[in-house]
Amino acid sequence: MLKDEVLDLVNKGLMLPLMEEFYTIQGEGFHKGTAAYFIRIGGCDVGCHWCDVKESWNADTHPPTAIESIVENAATYSDTIVITGGEPLTWDMGPLTSALKSKNLQIHIETSGAYPLTGNWDWICLSPKKNKLPETEIYERAHELKVIVYNKHDLIFAEEQAAKVNEDCILYLQPEWSVRDKVTPLIVDYVMAHPKWKVSLQTHKYLNIP
Repeated sequence: MLKDEVLDLVNKGLMLPLMEEFYTIQGEGFHKGTAAYFIRIGGCDVGCHWCDVKESWNADTHPPTAIESIVENAATYSDTIVITGGEPLTWDMGPLTSALKSKNLQIHIETSGAYPLTGNWDWICLSPKKNKLPETEIYERAHELKVIVYNKHDLIFAEEQAAKVNEDCILYLQPEWSVRDKVTPLIVDYVMAHPKWKVSLQTHKYLNIP
């Protein structure tokens, strides 16, 4: 297939830069502890300095993969599929989610919301970032808001974001892994003083699984 043809298919969401796919336990947020098949899509320009998958940023390093192949693999493992990145909304998620839905799968997304929401989702985890804020429309659609806490100012940012989401959205504060010993007590005290929030931990890292 010619390079221009591949690029056209990627732009249409019929092929996607696939970084990795794996079956594991969801470690974070509302669905923690749930067996899920993760599809990690390459490409992200949000640029979080503490990102633990910086190798996902450059989409050109991840092979464009036909969504039929991605769906076939996913359907053999689990009923729950998590689309993550990178930033998956860099690409049109409509074709992939339609194909997954045809297999009667539950589809979750983990996104910064920095690009327009595409696709058909059963669960939207919005994890906003200061340096590239979410598109307005996703606040009303998010099922959970997960704010990563690296320092004390992130609690102010968390409240700013919480003011924008819908009333049914579940609110989580999650310590950034590299500073977890420092910020976890801060988060615990904050949640106890502001019980609309819940604590989210990266339990998969404590379990030493992907």
